[in-house]
Amino acid sequence: MTGPFPSGSLLAGPLVDPASLPGWLTTLVSRTAGLVPEDFGRDSVPAAAGRRAAVLVLFASDPHTGEPDVLLQRRSARVSAHPGQVCFPGGAVDETDDGPVATALREAGEEVGVRAADVLPVAVLPQLYLARSNFLITPVLGHWQRPGPVAPVDYRETVAVARVLLRVLADPVNRLIVRGPSGCPYPAFVLPGMLVWGFTGRLLAALLTLGGWARPWEPAAEYDLEAAWRLAERTEVIR
Repeated sequence: MTGPFPSGSLLAGPLVDPASLPGWLTTLVSRTAGLVPEDFGRDSVPAAAGRRAAVLVLFASDPHTGEPDVLLQRRSARVSAHPGQVCFPGGAVDETDDGPVATALREAGEEVGVRAADVLPVAVLPQLYLARSNFLITPVLGHWQRPGPVAPVDYRETVAVARVLLRVLADPVNRLIVRGPSGCPYPAFVLPGMLVWGFTGRLLAALLTLGGWARPWEPAAEYDLEAAWRLAERTEVIR
């Protein structure tokens, strides 16, 4: 296995006392203890898993309404890994990173300008293997205590950044099932100019359920990837 974290990997679970967090985040963080890859629709990590990586799932709340949101970015179509996809900030481990939390915070700063000092890491999820790019990914949950401005740092890598309300993501009218190029079905979310599917869509759907934000929904149809993107491009209003 390449690229080990210097301090080793963390077990899935809270990094802080869930009771110390805002009420809207307590349930999610408390439910991260003991999670395994199968809880996210993933197989157990293969023995020969590849490069280690981490992503930052960054939650904040609107200062006026108090509604929780999550940070998403859209990758450039020119990058080699997952071009054009919507994802959480993140990337491969650097030799100087002291664990997955450090990787996730560093990547969020380099990609969209999130200041590490403004983020409280609150939990880590189990390592999830992404066979398509041969990454072993540790999702890190963060509470953005002092949200600041964000934007693509390098448009060759990132073309858009958005804070999306969890209420909007959970709305059944914004949810669908997408079949990827391999024919595998993925939970997905359609937003103006953004289609969230694949690894990120599956992880986000699981987090909405764990946090108690999910709403019952029944997909009317499954979309292929091209049709789903056309739907996102036509979507002008977030409901």
